[in-house]
Amino acid sequence: MGGGPPASRSVNNASITVEDFVGDRTWAESQTDPETELQDAISGPELDFSLIWPDSEDLYRTLISSDAANQWQIPLGTLPLPSNPHSLNGTTFESPSSFDDRGAPIGAIPCGGSHQAVQDVTKMVASSSSSVTAAVQANSITSVFLDECLHMFFARFIPTFPVMHRATFVFRECTHPLLLSAIAIGSLYIGPKDAVAKGEALWRLAHTAVSTSWQVMITHRGPYDACSGIQLVLTALLSQIYGALSKNRAIRTTSKIFRAHGFHWARHCGMFDIAPYSKDNLPSPDSSDIQKDYQWRTWTAREVQHRALLAHYILDGLVAQITTEATAVRHTANQLGFPSSEATFEASTADDWLVHMRSQSPQQEFQFRGIFKYLFSPTGLPQQLECSFSAFSVKVILEGLQSLLSECDDDDFVAVGTPVKSDVRRVLARVYTDTSRNTLLSTDERLELLLRWHAICLDAATCSSLLCNAVCSRYNITQQVLGGGRGPKSGTLELTKWVRTPDARKALLHAVAIQEIVEQLPRGRAHVIHMPCSLFAAATVYSAFCLAGSTRMNLPRTVTWESVVFSGSDEEAFTGIDGACSHPDDLVGSTGASDTRRYVCGNLLPESIPGVSIVATRNVLYELNSMQKLFRCLYSQWGIAHDMESIVDQWITFSHSS
Repeated sequence: MGGGPPASRSVNNASITVEDFVGDRTWAESQTDPETELQDAISGPELDFSLIWPDSEDLYRTLISSDAANQWQIPLGTLPLPSNPHSLNGTTFESPSSFDDRGAPIGAIPCGGSHQAVQDVTKMVASSSSSVTAAVQANSITSVFLDECLHMFFARFIPTFPVMHRATFVFRECTHPLLLSAIAIGSLYIGPKDAVAKGEALWRLAHTAVSTSWQVMITHRGPYDACSGIQLVLTALLSQIYGALSKNRAIRTTSKIFRAHGFHWARHCGMFDIAPYSKDNLPSPDSSDIQKDYQWRTWTAREVQHRALLAHYILDGLVAQITTEATAVRHTANQLGFPSSEATFEASTADDWLVHMRSQSPQQEFQFRGIFKYLFSPTGLPQQLECSFSAFSVKVILEGLQSLLSECDDDDFVAVGTPVKSDVRRVLARVYTDTSRNTLLSTDERLELLLRWHAICLDAATCSSLLCNAVCSRYNITQQVLGGGRGPKSGTLELTKWVRTPDARKALLHAVAIQEIVEQLPRGRAHVIHMPCSLFAAATVYSAFCLAGSTRMNLPRTVTWESVVFSGSDEEAFTGIDGACSHPDDLVGSTGASDTRRYVCGNLLPESIPGVSIVATRNVLYELNSMQKLFRCLYSQWGIAHDMESIVDQWITFSHSS
């Protein structure tokens, strides 16, 4: 993937950048239609309708092509069937030659009844293919729509999930399924009501192409790629992100079923075994621009491949939490090294990239499996790694910890070789401390990471899917958002008893923190992929308290989160951040830690100390009502929030009537 359009669009001699559309206001303060913003920004008497990505027109022509043999039809070569079913007799069928030659030939199909069967299958394939293509045509998709969606993909989605590189992106070097998957995600960020239907049609087209032609796509290799198949792995990643958070339940199910394919394809292509880019290849300052550009694009292709693999781990952890199933891979065995810093990856020129590369720390020498080992050791991380992780690296680590929690049940029973829940909580406290002190993170990045951290810690206290199912079961509410909960106990939770437990109080503190973080995030960062599930976990906790009759709560005004993680049943096993045994209060040495511990243990908090109020009173039902609006804002991007809001609405109705 190499040279592309400039990062800004010139209209009437004015440069319009992402910052023109994304201000400093928080998401909760302003929910302006993004399409209206774009139109207002470029409106004028001499409006230039030229495409940001001129090749969008060629893609559009391909999509609407009526040629039955074009590449958007399901290729018959992916099945052991000839394009002409009348030439069956005496024909030998082989595996597609574009994949590899390891497959043995399929013998000749005998004539007779099989002849009609093959004709029927051929008609079925052609009919399925035509229906997918017809859906694209029926939704009036235009080249302008494709262009705008791809622009929004890079302007809105990639800043929150940096897995593709705008500055070196070349439209013509991308496979069409990858483009369509990116465009489908971009369609979630524009305003017209029919954008969702158009995006779904493009997603189905991309999914059909991948499902039937992955054997061809896995052989594709870009001019700077270290191996083949990278764009297939990227396509699987983007397609599964779109699908997992879609409003369409059939698409969500399809995405979950295909979630492990990216890992399988990456291993087949040897992506996990490719050595990282060597700094020995860095061009010198006096090298020619051609040499610098070539090495920059080579490094970028390697980094995109690396981030695509790590992103599959991030997505795998999120989907596992939604489905309450085991992760597709062992996250703690991840042998990949660290990605580059965000500043290095976001460099827009070869010279800027070289400056960052020469100053970059040697973090990439460490592998994630080594980091997990350090985190669970008594001494913790090496000093040179403390408070130095990039936001992307922390996301990978958090999903690894979440995967370990998913292997523990509520009685702290774990599979052989898995740390007990108290040990995972100890590591979560370390990650919180390092993230809070990490000066390399921007304020927005820190908020995003802490949002996910609180959601994982909430599940460490109480499985949110089990709690959701318990609430829905009690009130005969059908929910198809989360999985069925872990184990056979999902229907036995008694809410009135649960709200009086330390774990419930821990969960409530995390839920309040999640709501506060969501309301603080600026609009441009408000749609990270883990936001819907984090917000729904918080709403589930609020609902449980409301339905159990506990609506007005006195909470500590200042919360010491290390004390939340280790209060109650973990106190005796607590080990401080520095590895020395200590009491949670000793960790911080403030009244905040004492108040937090007192609250979690169920003791009454004093209303105030002389001159200072130390209690924050929350009406959980009011907060739940307020949170419902956040879901309505959120499902314009991630459709799964539509189903979440519907469930929350029913919980609110029962709360008012109880």
